[in-house]
Parts: sequence; C-alpha cells; structure tokens
Amino acid sequence: MADKPAPKPGHFLPGGEGEQGSTEAQRPNVAPPAGPLAAPTPRLGGEAPPIPPQLQGTRIDPRRTTLSSSRLGPPPADDRAAAAYREVFHPQPIPFDPTKRRSKGLVALMVVAALLFVGGGVTFAVKVFSSDKFSVNPVVPPSVKPTDGPTTTGPVGKGTPDADIVGKNAIYAAGAMPVVKCQEPAFRPTSMENVRSYYEALTACMDKAWKPIVTKAGFEFRSPRLIIYNEGDETACGVQKDLALYCQDDQGGSATMPWQKIVEDYPKHKAEIRAEMAQSFAFVYGVHVQNLTGMAEAADNLADTAANKARQFEQQRRAALQAYCFGAVFFGAAKNSFPLRGELLNQWNGLIQRRGDDKTKDKTPDHGSSKSLALWMNQGFATTNPGSCNTFVAASAKVS
Repeated sequence: MADKPAPKPGHFLPGGEGEQGSTEAQRPNVAPPAGPLAAPTPRLGGEAPPIPPQLQGTRIDPRRTTLSSSRLGPPPADDRAAAAYREVFHPQPIPFDPTKRRSKGLVALMVVAALLFVGGGVTFAVKVFSSDKFSVNPVVPPSVKPTDGPTTTGPVGKGTPDADIVGKNAIYAAGAMPVVKCQEPAFRPTSMENVRSYYEALTACMDKAWKPIVTKAGFEFRSPRLIIYNEGDETACGVQKDLALYCQDDQGGSATMPWQKIVEDYPKHKAEIRAEMAQSFAFVYGVHVQNLTGMAEAADNLADTAANKARQFEQQRRAALQAYCFGAVFFGAAKNSFPLRGELLNQWNGLIQRRGDDKTKDKTPDHGSSKSLALWMNQGFATTNPGSCNTFVAASAKVS
C-alpha cells in the first residue's frame, strides 16, 4: 500500500483538500473565508495586532422588519438611522446670540454648589455674590503681618474680690422667701430606705423654695445630689463617719448624709431624731446655696489667706453661721405647713444649745458658739430673707 500524502492546510475542514471521499463536485458551494475567523487574542503584556480586525455585523433596516446583512460604511443618505446618527454624534452648532448673556449670579451658585459637593465634610460660609462683580479666586493662606510684640491680650474687666463675693452677694437683694407649703416628710427613720425617702422629699421642698431666689439673683440653680452612706464609706468628702456633710464634687455638690446612727437612736429619742434630721439637712442645703452663689469657694479662699489661725477660724464661723441662717429661712417660710412646736420645738432648741463650739468635746471654734447659733437661726427664721444672713459683714462679736 502506497503511503498517503501528508495532509495539507484545511485538511479537516469541510470541503478541504484532504477530505476523504470527496470530489470537487461533492463539495458544497461555500465561499472561501474572507479573512481570519477571529481577531487573535494577544498574550498578557503583548501588543495589539497591527491591523484592526475585520468586523461584520448587522443593523436594523428601518424599511424592513427583519435583520439584513450589510457591510461597514456610512448608511444611505435617505436612511433615517443616518439622520439619527448625525443628530447625536454630529449636531449642528448652536449659533451665538449676542443678545443673550448667562447670569453671573447663576455661575456663582454653581461654583458654591460645586464647593459644597466636593468638600462635603467642610463647613462653608455661604455668601451672596454680586452678579456684576463676581470673580473666582484661588484659596490662599491669609496674610499675617509679623509683629515684634506679644500676641496675647489682657483680661477683659476685673475679677470680683472674694470679700465682695461673700459680703455683697446678689442673693442678699433677692428678697424674702415666699410662703412654702411643705409638710414634714412622713417617712420615719426605721431603715436606710426610709431615711433616703425622707431626705429626697425634703430636697424637693427646698429646691422649690430656693430656686426662684437663686435665679432671681442671677445664678444658675441645680439640685444637690443626695448620697446616703454607710459609716466608713469613702465619698468626695473623704472617709465618712457619723456626720452630715456637703461635698463640692464634679457633680456640682452633694448632700452626704448618714443613716445608721439615726435608725439606731430613733426608737429611744423620736422627737430629737426628727429635729436632728430636719436641722442637719437644712444646714447642708444652706452650704449648697453658698456653693450656687459662689460664696462657698470665696469663703474658703478668705480662710486660706487669713493672717493667723484665729482669723481663719473666724472666717469658717462666718460661713457656717450663714449656712445655719439659710436653713432657718426655709423653716420660717414653711412654719405653717412644717410646724416646729411642742416637743419637736423643744428638741430643736436643745440641738442649737448642744451644737455650739463651746459645748463640743474638742472645743474647735469653727461653727459658732451656742449664742451665735441662736442669734442667726432666729434671725433667719423670723425674717425669711437671705439678706438677713450676711454674716460676713457682721461684727466679730456676733460670729463668736
């Protein structure tokens, strides 16, 4: 058997020269390909083919409902597709009309809107531009003229001396406290919860009474934070023992009140404990009023700069006696609804006598003698006016 010749290009293609059993007559009438079957796919990083691929396609003939094959090139002049093509890709230029001018005000708005869009996170000052003088300038750093002198400025006005804050405070001219309708809280100190409820009710009464006076004097009012502590707890005033204290803290001031000794002693001394709770809380609230009006800090400053220990104690007594007087102002305004009479009044007066510095164990002269306590508390109770509580301008004999 003779060897078959090697297949030629197109051997396996229909009609190819190497197709077995086919003759020229048997080959279908297929036109030879006009070019490559597809554009060659370049490798990554390779160059594009030197000539564009030969494309063929179809277009919609507007005169027929079927697709017709066509070659590349411009469509006939009467073709509606040609007119649409020219309308989109080769429109006629709009003639210039010198009688029409674009509003410069509109341009200004467009520029501002573009700035707002591009710099969405920046706050812009919206200005009204003149339509005739509008111009766009690049944003440049401000021009700073160097100076040889200092750039800081002096304080505006003068600070108020501490002596004036306590001696000429606006609270003294705010007027008398109106009648207060506030009954003694009905909670009896038989538990920590009841002690808290008692002081919460009393706080609400004093807030209502003092707020109009404090705000009339030009100060911001806020209620003190109430803290009921266990003995040995640490608060803003330090480790606590059985004392009622006012703490100047980051919350604006706290009334820090004990409860354990009160609950323990109440069954044996009911009237005394009721008077004790009311009087001690009124004193602490009086310090809160001093804090709201700036007098608490000013009084501390005066005590810290006193010439000697005796003068320092005198400044402390002036502050403490005023707080007692402020407490008595409230009870004088509430005397019809919160009556101090009978055994409750006896115990109230007994506490004043026993609280004097001259009656305490350590005899520290920092709160006032029994005589001075009675003087200022009776004065506040009778007048119901904070102006009667200006202990800072009183003679030294009245703040002994």
